[in-house]
Amino acid sequence: MEENMYTTMCTVTCLRCPVSTCLLFVLSVEVLMVLFGKSILMLLLKYLMGSFFYLVLFRIVVYLSWLILLFSGYVSVVFSSAAVNSETRQEVAIKKIGNAFDNIVDSKRTLREIKLLRHMNHENVITIKDVIRPPKKETFNDVYIVYELMDTDLHHTIRSDQPLRDDHCQYILYQLLRGLKYVHSANVLHRDLKPSSLLLNANCDLKIADFGLARTTSETDFMTEYVVTRLYRAPELLLNCSEYTAAIDMWSVGCIFGEIMTREPLFPGKDYVHQLRLITELIGSPDETSLGFLRSNNARRYFRQLPQCRKQQFSVRFPNMSAAAVDLLERMLVFDPNKRITVEEALCHPYLASLHDTNDEPVCPRPFSFDFEQPSCTEDHIKELIWRESVEFNPDPAH
Repeated sequence: MEENMYTTMCTVTCLRCPVSTCLLFVLSVEVLMVLFGKSILMLLLKYLMGSFFYLVLFRIVVYLSWLILLFSGYVSVVFSSAAVNSETRQEVAIKKIGNAFDNIVDSKRTLREIKLLRHMNHENVITIKDVIRPPKKETFNDVYIVYELMDTDLHHTIRSDQPLRDDHCQYILYQLLRGLKYVHSANVLHRDLKPSSLLLNANCDLKIADFGLARTTSETDFMTEYVVTRLYRAPELLLNCSEYTAAIDMWSVGCIFGEIMTREPLFPGKDYVHQLRLITELIGSPDETSLGFLRSNNARRYFRQLPQCRKQQFSVRFPNMSAAAVDLLERMLVFDPNKRITVEEALCHPYLASLHDTNDEPVCPRPFSFDFEQPSCTEDHIKELIWRESVEFNPDPAH
């Protein structure tokens, strides 16, 4: 019975991650080294001599039980094994941030995501289950964050041959808006919404992930950081506005909505200038009133010099979308952020009438505070804060 179980796990691993046996072995040993120290490597290699590789390797991985997925940096190197609970068979995902404290910006993002996800509790926001506690703070260099496991993301779904009916699109969009309402109610802007940040399972359930770029809505020094992948970036960001609102997330939602419907990015700009041109070719050149939010005279002057474009008829540009869907998309893709539809208004739109339920669209009980992010923060200070987070999850050092 035990050997059959290992065979099953080996099969699942090969299906989910078609990497070489060598890579799987290296990744597994790396995790063991982080958890138990470098001495385990020699013990493991010694024990493996003359042993059947998969049997021994998966004995060790099952002994760790909760180890299911490993994400190496931003490359999707994934493998799986048994769940921590043999009755529930619960699986989890583990994301590795290697050399997490070598760069102050990246380490801040890691800490931000951990704290934000610990603060949030919503069906459409990814759940953080653990931050693996290393044996010694002194050797703490790589961070392993444990999340609930999802099957895929929206980017891969859009690029696949999987048919997406209108009811699929409605359900995906509704869940995205439902989760975003909760996020915004916590006084948080996501700032990096894109299809790959939206995780899905086989039932089409959606969860918002990737909160490393999130910020509070009350800050004004936003532009010190990269925000939003260019294809989903709102006009106010492309024009370097130093202050912006939750409307930037709604623009991204509009881009994602259009991409779900057409199965291709709406604005695949090659650079900032090309991006703005593609936007104006669809929604038309803004008039003076629509440029009122721009404080920069240079930005206004730049737009006045551009060729004027007339707005396309959305019903012609998106012939496969219903009239209600077209109307909602138009309200999302508005140049002036002050006139762009809000998440609450979008949830009430007729296109989502069959799903909308005010009593089942909760808000966050209390706003999130970014007070832990001080300008004088050093890598060592952030390392200490992430260490404390791991201790919160695992107060017992033997965990």
